[in-house]
Amino acid sequence: MARQQHSPEEKSKLVLEAIRGERTINEIAAENNIHPNMLSKWKREAESQLYTLFQDNLSKERKAQKAHESEINDLYAQIGKLTTQNEWLKKNLGF
Repeated sequence: MARQQHSPEEKSKLVLEAIRGERTINEIAAENNIHPNMLSKWKREAESQLYTLFQDNLSKERKAQKAHESEINDLYAQIGKLTTQNEWLKKNLGF
């Protein structure tokens, strides 16, 4: 008998059901033709990686903040350069 492949969507649906605790892992596994140990393993993996959902969002926010700060610094540098050029032109052209 070939091993059955389960999509990530199917795994997440079953794991969420197991986490909710409304039915036992054995009941969920039997209904979906999955060994209870496999469902328990998926549940442990999901619980151990749950924090990464929030970590990724925080990481994206930090990257966006750094990009924004970098852009501001570049703009200030450009303002300084243009101000210097403007002053030089005023001085040398007699304005």
